Amino acid sequence: MKKKTNKPIYKRRDILIGASALTAAGVLTACKDNVSGGTPENPGQSASISKKIIQWKMITCWPRDFPGGGTHSQKLAQRITEASDGRLEIKNFAAGELVPAFEVFDAVREGTAECGHAAPYYWISKHKAIPFFCTVPGGMTASEKAAWIIYGGGQQLWDELYAEFGVKSFLCGNTGVQMGGWFQKEINSLEDFQGIKMRMPGLGAEVVNRMGGTAVNMPAGEIMPALQSGVIDAAEWVGPWNDLALGFYKVANYYYGPGFHEGGTGNELIMNKKSYDTLPLDLKAIVKHACLAGALESPVEYFARSALSLDILIKKHNVDVRPFPKDVINKMFAISKEVVEETASLGELHARIYKSWSDFLYQSMRYQKYSDYGYMRDRSEAYGI
Repeated sequence: MKKKTNKPIYKRRDILIGASALTAAGVLTACKDNVSGGTPENPGQSASISKKIIQWKMITCWPRDFPGGGTHSQKLAQRITEASDGRLEIKNFAAGELVPAFEVFDAVREGTAECGHAAPYYWISKHKAIPFFCTVPGGMTASEKAAWIIYGGGQQLWDELYAEFGVKSFLCGNTGVQMGGWFQKEINSLEDFQGIKMRMPGLGAEVVNRMGGTAVNMPAGEIMPALQSGVIDAAEWVGPWNDLALGFYKVANYYYGPGFHEGGTGNELIMNKKSYDTLPLDLKAIVKHACLAGALESPVEYFARSALSLDILIKKHNVDVRPFPKDVINKMFAISKEVVEETASLGELHARIYKSWSDFLYQSMRYQKYSDYGYMRDRSEAYGI
């Protein structure tokens, strides 16, 4: 009689079923690893290793977390990173963290960073026509600017101009109409502008100079100390939202607006052209549409927050808010027209950019009588405001 054992007895059918189950499990595991970035050979491999990650540095002209430019640049970097599922990963750097605010253009052109977030008129020394894609005195509002760039041929001219420097930009934001600025003395006449030292960038600086003042350009972080120390007598930055955050009401008594110089200041995502050109088509599309989203979001945020901030400045801080005297603002616009027209004589591309911009502006002004401007004028009269 054979001795009994406790060893299990396997039938051929059981072995086949077990093998099939193991095979299926292996396939599922492999699929799962592939979806998450792993491979059958290395199931623990991370997604960032298995898929090609493109990493860009975004340098900016704004202080870290500064309302508007600073926060919008961070949103844009995050939007592109998330929309690309991390394939185009953009790390945001505030002004001074990698390069100073006014060195963004050169740093992007030279490849120190792949992209930057800025106001294009800071690069006026590179080419006098660049401010048309940001703002010029007596120029377009935010909606007019976007319409010209997207539908009026502006983007093509911008591309042509920037190609000379090896960079490429998209409109990605706008501040809307800016205030005229903070002054430490009243402006009652044209004579009151004589000798004023005022923070003012772009072509607006030339208008201040021709009115008898002296324009000085400086980034956001330097304006308050300059006002406090008397280096400048007046300053414009953006509008109530930003100006409240910077605390200008503490050192200047009079707040004038609207200004003549920035009817709608566009911000750009400026990119090293070689870096942009090497992106696959889907990532190029993500960058473009993320910028379009920013071009819509930023002016409406500026509007909402500035409306609230103006009330705070008036009611809480007793700020004296007033318009420029009529003869002063008329002179500002008259000089603005001269300054902007003069750019057309500086070169063939200057002339083409000015003509495209000017034709669109005058067409817009004719239509505005029956559009936003006409409606808001009639509404204000009816409501007694």
